Amino acid sequence: MDMMNLDFYKKPTLEVAESLIGKVLVVKNKNNVLSGKIVETEAYIGSNDKACHASWRKRVSCENLWKGGGIIYVYLTYGMHYMLNIVTEKDNFPSAVLIRAVEPLEGIDIMVQNRHTENIANLTSGPAKLTKAFGINKSFNGKSLLGRGIYVEDRNLPVCKIESSKRVGVDYAEEPWRSIEWRFYQSNSLFVSKRVE
Repeated sequence: MDMMNLDFYKKPTLEVAESLIGKVLVVKNKNNVLSGKIVETEAYIGSNDKACHASWRKRVSCENLWKGGGIIYVYLTYGMHYMLNIVTEKDNFPSAVLIRAVEPLEGIDIMVQNRHTENIANLTSGPAKLTKAFGINKSFNGKSLLGRGIYVEDRNLPVCKIESSKRVGVDYAEEPWRSIEWRFYQSNSLFVSKRVE
């Protein structure tokens, strides 16, 4: 089990987004370890990408997007849901990968308590679901993925087929950004948030 290093996150965002499929997200809190196989991601690349926060939010509200690969960017949407993003590429080039869904591996009992559901297939099958299950909130914003509290590792888990589609919930963005296929997912996973877009 190898923790992903800084070079991994510094690669082009599309490459990171696809390469993250099959990797394992790990969160350690006190004596608890929660982990899940990443099965769905979305790429957001630069201030020209009209679906990326860097193109329309004030920089102070998404400053971590500019800090370079290996940093976490967490934001609140609809006033209630946290979204987990992994910042990519070089400093001052605001890009990130949204983690949309994972397959639970460890700490499932804690995830069930956090989500108030025993439906395992529904436990982490969406970006807001997985952050609640893992206890990820704004306190994670700006943390390094090279530390001990949260990181991604390679456990050589099997991935059948990776497919792509347009991103979810970005109809506000002008073309081609609303239709560009920068969403990646494991096609045979029960935990993917949306099967067809």
